[in-house]
Amino acid sequence: MDSAFDNFLTAMPQAAFIWVAILLLLAVAVVTSALPRFHGAHPVEENPYADEIENAATRAAATAVRRRAEWLAAQETVDRAWTAYEEADRAARRTSAATAYPLISRRRKPGENVDRQRYLHRAAGELCRSQDLSIAQLNDVYAHRGWNPRLHPVQQEPLLRNAARDHRLTAYRRAVEAERIAWRAAEAAADEVRSLRAEASSARMRGPAAEPIDQQWWSEQWAATELPAAA
Repeated sequence: MDSAFDNFLTAMPQAAFIWVAILLLLAVAVVTSALPRFHGAHPVEENPYADEIENAATRAAATAVRRRAEWLAAQETVDRAWTAYEEADRAARRTSAATAYPLISRRRKPGENVDRQRYLHRAAGELCRSQDLSIAQLNDVYAHRGWNPRLHPVQQEPLLRNAARDHRLTAYRRAVEAERIAWRAAEAAADEVRSLRAEASSARMRGPAAEPIDQQWWSEQWAATELPAAA
């Protein structure tokens, strides 16, 4: 009996120590949760406005990536359009040189005018399928607007090649204009990202105290941005 009582007395300090340790850990946890959150040596305060700007900057960055990809694609289109124009120009020059000599005038055979018209339509259709002529130009050929279907094929060929060169030059100029528009859009998107990131950083440094003023600025910026789209 005395031995059991002695063991009980010996175990009591150890159990008490465990309970005291548990209570101390709980107290530390409660006190820590009540303290302000720290990031490194500085407290991290709630700043919904800065969070909103940072999220907007992330979305703007994704848009900037798309705009840059569109600009690079537009540059490739310009290069292809210029190459196509150069090929059309060389073809037009070769054809003009090969048909520089006048044809011998002779009496036409019956049905020859129909054959010449068919040649013109067929040649124009082939150029349109290879995108060397536009649909509008092909319609002009079929309607004989500015085209004489009675001319000899040797005379029609340089006219068709010149029309193809004009079409390729027009396509090149349009590609250049589209590339300029894409470049301006890419630059504007990049500027938007830089502006938003700078504003987010500034909002973080100013803290939540300046949030009402910042939100007013943010609303004014969005209103100004949305006006052209609404128009």
